[in-house]
Amino acid sequence: MIRIGVLVSGNGTNLQSIIDACAKGLIDGRVEVVISNRDDAYALERAQKAGIYTRVVKKQGFADRSSFDAAIAKVFDDREVDLVVLAGFMRILGGEFIRAFKDRIMNIHPALLPSFPGLDVRQKAIDRGVRFSGATVHFVDEGLDTGPIIIQAVCPVYTDDTEEILKHRILRLEHRIYPRAIDLFARGRLEIKGSRVIVHGVQRDEDAWMMNPQG
Repeated sequence: MIRIGVLVSGNGTNLQSIIDACAKGLIDGRVEVVISNRDDAYALERAQKAGIYTRVVKKQGFADRSSFDAAIAKVFDDREVDLVVLAGFMRILGGEFIRAFKDRIMNIHPALLPSFPGLDVRQKAIDRGVRFSGATVHFVDEGLDTGPIIIQAVCPVYTDDTEEILKHRILRLEHRIYPRAIDLFARGRLEIKGSRVIVHGVQRDEDAWMMNPQG
């Protein structure tokens, strides 16, 4: 059973999906600590309701990003965290932190990487006219949304979609695949080879396919 540390900044719906999955035995692990850079993040209340240890670490209290990252890393080290999970954490982590937890940091992105990295990606997908979008869980490296991809899920994009409609459609996917990716890590089924993640024991369907629009 792994010990999970989660970084949050906002509402924490992905955090909630992870807490619930742990409680149901869908993740071979438990959330050990939740850290936020904002003391008003509702995600903290979610964690506290589940009896999870929480901390607030604000950037304003530190001279630079390196010392801020070091303070977060110390909390995770003190709680013996095996995996760091970014769940709507609105700060960029520095290279020292990423190297300290090499191949042990996950992030979720609301697009099908490597397409549409960065911010405002749902609107960018709509503006580009793609027929499918989705969510990607990946390991974090020192680039912007460039780390090895673990798992992806796909949903249709319709011509009358707004950014808000697509956001909620993708969010439902996020709540399904993030716990799955964490459990694959916990069970030792992930192997990083260069820029790829090999998932061991995958079921194959050679005839699987999707089409949009269907009419």
